[in-house]
Amino acid sequence: MTRPFNPENFGILLAETARAWRSKLDQRLKPLGLSQAKWVVLLYLSKDRDGMTQKELAERIGIEGPTLVGLLDRLSADGWIERREAVHDRRSKTVHLCPKADATLEQMWQTAAELRAELLDGIPVQDLATCMEVIQRIKARTEELS
Repeated sequence: MTRPFNPENFGILLAETARAWRSKLDQRLKPLGLSQAKWVVLLYLSKDRDGMTQKELAERIGIEGPTLVGLLDRLSADGWIERREAVHDRRSKTVHLCPKADATLEQMWQTAAELRAELLDGIPVQDLATCMEVIQRIKARTEELS
């Protein structure tokens, strides 16, 4: 259902779309043994193969440190990640992907690509480019605001 243009609906529509997309991806990744919380951690760690501190990871994901600790405990027990003492501060731990994660990441990327193709099918490339440009500009503005 298309809603009439109202800038006040933009944030809600953006949030609803992101939630619906994540939910569909979550459904498709469940057979790999991944919940949304788990695949989001693997996604962020795959972008920084040198690992990152638990604090950095929590900030990027947008969750509290104590919530992340329980999630990392489960991922570690399942062999997806490992924690190491941080080189720069022994009080900190860095989080790294284990080899088991590599094959799963390949399947994750493939599944995400298939879903993306399905969701964007029939939308003109120029429309997608404009949409992405606008969203990037909005994101940049949010990062500039204090």
